[in-house]
Parts: sequence; C-alpha cells; structure tokens
Amino acid sequence: MKVLNRTYADRQEAGVELGRAVSKRKLRAPMLVLGLPRGGVPVAYEVAKALRAPLDVMIVRKVGMPGQPELAIGAVASGNIVVHEPHLSSYLAERGIDFDELARQQRAEVERREQLYRAELPPLDLKDKTAVLVDDGLATGSTMLAAVRAAHKAGAAAVVVAAPVASREAHALVNREADKLVILQTPEFLMAIGEWYVNFDQVEDEEVCRLLSVARNDATVAPEQRTSS
Repeated sequence: MKVLNRTYADRQEAGVELGRAVSKRKLRAPMLVLGLPRGGVPVAYEVAKALRAPLDVMIVRKVGMPGQPELAIGAVASGNIVVHEPHLSSYLAERGIDFDELARQQRAEVERREQLYRAELPPLDLKDKTAVLVDDGLATGSTMLAAVRAAHKAGAAAVVVAAPVASREAHALVNREADKLVILQTPEFLMAIGEWYVNFDQVEDEEVCRLLSVARNDATVAPEQRTSS
C-alpha cells in the first residue's frame, strides 16, 4: 500500500500515471477498461490508451445520506447490484430513513445513464475477460465495491480496481473482493478526493459521451466484444 503526498494537475495527468502503473502489472488479455461515471471516465480513458484496450463505463451510483449527499451509505450498479453499509443499518432505522427507496431512486439514474452513455450500443461483454475498473479516487469504497460485484456477476475472469488515490478504509474494503488493486496513493488521512487534484471540475455527461465516442473510434471495438442485448 503506497503512502505518498502529491496532488495531480487534473484527471488526465492522474490517468496517464495510473495507466503506466497498470501497464506494469502484465494483466491477462483480453482486457476491458470500465470507467465509473462521471469523474472516473477521463482517468479511465488514459488507462485504456496505455493498455490499448477498449473503453466503456460501469454505471454505478452512490446512495447518499439524506441531508449529507456526499456521505455514502451504499451504492447501486448495473445488473441490479446493491451495496448497503451494514454498520449504518440501525442508525438509518432509528431516523426512519428508507434505504430501499433511496436505492430505487439511484437505480433509475443508472438506467438513464446506461441509455445516454452507450448511444444505443449494448454493453461490452465481460465474460472471461479482465475487467479494469477505474475511478478518480476511492473515499468510502462502497461505490467501487458495487462495481466489483457487478463485474463479477457479468462473468469477468478477473476484476482489477485502479485509482490514483484511495483512503485506507476503501483500500481494505475493495481488496476483499477485487482480484487486484492498483492504487497510486493511500494517504493516512483522506477527507475528500478533490483535495488531491489542482483541477477537480465536475465532469459533465457530454464529456463522458465524447470520450467514449473517441475511444470507440480509436479502439475499433469489434462487434463480437459486445453482448447481444
């Protein structure tokens, strides 16, 4: 587990550095790189270039605490995957917070983004392939854990998690279920992912769609690499 203390200029720079690190791991082909929208996609784009692998998205949505949306209490992902932070169950119940309803709302957003980002194309087929899941950082780890479970459910032969920075708690959580982790920095204290970037502007849907389009044209993903539905 690496402990450094350095900020990245932006997601592109972080992605270039992360791509170099992932390339050194000599992962088994064929590989697919899946960015977690929206902030993970610019990072994943650079990783996909480094690996010369197709790029797509793993749609995951954090379930935030009511009144504190940045505090993750769970996550949902493609394939009806739901991750619920078990240590918060009694806390939520005492305050009358319906986690299932919050998760349902986020699943609707997952479906919307599936349609938007894939431009009517079916998702890439993960069966028997190495899925490289990329985000711009892992705070609690619950969102990435949902992505790991979704990739396993889709039949990936191996699931690799890659990020420029992660909290120690997130690293430990994801490490339980991912086959490999490539994390550049695991600081002792991580309050917010944005603190590790000079430029951490919000990534819009249009930018995600643009990067996916460019990657598809460059990589020329063969039709047989996609599922039929």
